[in-house]
Amino acid sequence: MAGERSGKRRGLRRAVGVGLVVAGGLVLVTVGANVAMWVLSSGHRSDVGGAVGAPVVIVPGAKVAEDGTPMAYLQGRLDVAIELVAAGKAGQILLSGDAGGSSGDEIASMTRYLLEHGIDPAIVKADGEGLSTRETCERARSMFGIERAIIVSQYQHLPRAVALCRAAGIEADGVVAYCDCRRSTEVRNNVREWLAAPKAVAEMVLR
Repeated sequence: MAGERSGKRRGLRRAVGVGLVVAGGLVLVTVGANVAMWVLSSGHRSDVGGAVGAPVVIVPGAKVAEDGTPMAYLQGRLDVAIELVAAGKAGQILLSGDAGGSSGDEIASMTRYLLEHGIDPAIVKADGEGLSTRETCERARSMFGIERAIIVSQYQHLPRAVALCRAAGIEADGVVAYCDCRRSTEVRNNVREWLAAPKAVAEMVLR
């Protein structure tokens, strides 16, 4: 019995040790991927005032409210796009998101918001199949022929967005979007971005 208990303890210690090694490896991969996103986008991120002009500003979609209006994250991106156009730093806007999303039609919501805020519909283009950041960037290049652009998003997402667009062949610079968000929303999106970075690195390596 004593030998059996001792064997179980050794097995438990071994399992805990393996678990700690695996967990440590995952943490290192995640940290490394996030560092890579920040390095790859270094020198290509700014606020509105420091933005370098480009022919088009890309606005990735985000969740919309039940009444079809943009929620805080999306509204912050759209407001910055409006400012960039007003400042003469972009001549067109490409809206990229899920036109059939579970929370509603992101493209319709974004388009309506822009028009309500004085944007000329003639300068607005839309991609209702930009279902991820990678797809937004790759479709902007392949479907719309965009070679130079500003991409707008919140600070958590911006390094990944810039890195993926540049990997897709777009000379992209990022501008930080506003976010009148609850603290819980910011925390949730920070966690989401940290966990999304390893996938982004793999996509860039394997593309």
